[in-house]
Amino acid sequence: MINQKIKESITNNSEELTALRRKLHSEPELSFEEFKTTAFVCAYLDELGIPYRKTEPTGVIAEIQAVPGGKTVALRADMDALPVQQLNTNVPYASKVEGKMHACGHDAHTSMLLIAAKALNDVKDQLPGNVRLLFQPAEEAAAGAKAIVAQGAMDGVDNVFGIHIWSQMPTNKVACSPGPSFAAADIIKVRFKGRGGHAAMPEDCIDAAIVASSFVMNVQTVVSRTIDPQSPAVLTIGKMVVGTRFNVIAENAEIEGTVRTFHPETRDHIEKSITQYAESVAAVYGATAEVEYIRGTDTVVNEEESANLVQQVAAEAFGSDAVYDEKPTMGAEDFSAYLTKAPGSFALVGSGNPEKDTEWAHHHGNFDIDEDALVTGAELYAQYAWAYLNK
Repeated sequence: MINQKIKESITNNSEELTALRRKLHSEPELSFEEFKTTAFVCAYLDELGIPYRKTEPTGVIAEIQAVPGGKTVALRADMDALPVQQLNTNVPYASKVEGKMHACGHDAHTSMLLIAAKALNDVKDQLPGNVRLLFQPAEEAAAGAKAIVAQGAMDGVDNVFGIHIWSQMPTNKVACSPGPSFAAADIIKVRFKGRGGHAAMPEDCIDAAIVASSFVMNVQTVVSRTIDPQSPAVLTIGKMVVGTRFNVIAENAEIEGTVRTFHPETRDHIEKSITQYAESVAAVYGATAEVEYIRGTDTVVNEEESANLVQQVAAEAFGSDAVYDEKPTMGAEDFSAYLTKAPGSFALVGSGNPEKDTEWAHHHGNFDIDEDALVTGAELYAQYAWAYLNK
């Protein structure tokens, strides 16, 4: 199933792979600001002679076309960094940009896909189909996948595959189970309006702080008392802004949070229930409520045949012990946008190593990866494409 020449190519280019990742890590760019990263990817593809086109405002769609009209498999890597201050500045590849860093591994994804492209291009004459390379912007904004899909990223694609470096898994382990992998992620915004006034005269007021506090303290019952416990859901309130001054009863309160679900019916129920609950709480106190429920990314659901292929490729390429059973996460991924256009799967590649201090949570200022995982990720990209096209 695997191609030995691909394996040798990626192994032989391991030092270059590390160097690519370190360069990208030191020069992070935020969502839809990846102009230098886009230029870097284009320059590398130019060296390989792989045709591409830029997407707007950032991003790249490239293609290794071996058989016009043949099957096409797409490989996706995201490129954007986060507005996070790097705390570990002792490493030689530390971020050079204040307040920005690759705290989620997207620098690794881009580097792995570039080296995978190099290996696949070397066996282009043996490929029975075509490989689409998607260098996606703005995953952290949950907008990049939709943007490049709208610009033709999935036109003519038969199958799509993506990878995420995962610090919660041991280095070089590969996880990809059929079914839900990443949760749907939505944003809720609730605005309560009461009647402000002097702090010493509460009888003349409707205290928005009380209304908002009651909502925050009790809205969890939407999950704990109205959702089947076997249908996972998370409702988190992350922000509350109330009042203007210590001796003024608040007239307005604004609350923001997120909802994470795996099943569409659970998602629909929570959206409806939050609105009903906010309006009911407001009515008890004589206030009013305005609810905005913003649907973000959909659930990433690994198609069974594709996920099984990932496991088969991983076992043959790295040994059966490399296949890891990682439970689904309530984290979100806009890879779901590709799966509305073609079947596919999304794999996790472990990079957690306590000896190298790479078990920090994603999005933390100390986040880093065990660079030994880069070769595993690059080969998994390339070998999956080879295996799919040779099915």
